[in-house]
Amino acid sequence: MIATASKIVVMKGKKVTVFDLKKDKPAEEDMLKAMLGTTGNLRAPTVQRGKTILVGFNPELYEEILG
Repeated sequence: MIATASKIVVMKGKKVTVFDLKKDKPAEEDMLKAMLGTTGNLRAPTVQRGKTILVGFNPELYEEILG
């Protein structure tokens, strides 16, 4: 899933972290640290829309991105 993405948006409540895979080339370790919850599982929900992956939940951002 990550291999086809150009942007990953990780949401933890009000905190939002954006990884631009095309421009910034973030370290895989940093992305995994942000995307995994305290149990070591991927934060829920996880949604892919086009080349953007949304991990976690923030209602305002979901409304903005998903319309």
